[in-house]
Amino acid sequence: MTVALGIGLVAACGSNDDSAGSAGSGGSVAETTSAGSTSDGATDGAGGIVAGLESAALALEEERTVIDVRTPEEFESGAVAGAERIGLADADFAERIAELDPATGYVVYCRTGNRSAEAATQMRAIGLDVLDGGGFDDMVDAGWPTS
Repeated sequence: MTVALGIGLVAACGSNDDSAGSAGSGGSVAETTSAGSTSDGATDGAGGIVAGLESAALALEEERTVIDVRTPEEFESGAVAGAERIGLADADFAERIAELDPATGYVVYCRTGNRSAEAATQMRAIGLDVLDGGGFDDMVDAGWPTS
């Protein structure tokens, strides 16, 4: 059943949005629904908070620092106001997140929520406090201003 679920998730999440950032990640990513919760009830690893809209709303309430993991072109087409772009597909992603302040709380987002899940996993692995805000629409729906 796990293999079937994994294959289903890969098929459901396969798009240009995430091919660059998820190659070789080795983990499965839950599909984010339009309501902002994940289709399999997955949490974002932050004490049971659901990745997407729920995490984006909590991050806004906590005034977390925003990291946009999209491409430069996606970022230029519109972003959360004040977001720092550290693209998951960028060659220096690991170096740039290693330079982030571990005393700061972060929220990450991408276009649909797939790359943000991978970025959040990598950031947590190095000890950062990160919420997965999901996709850009989740952040906007949670009330984050845009630029």
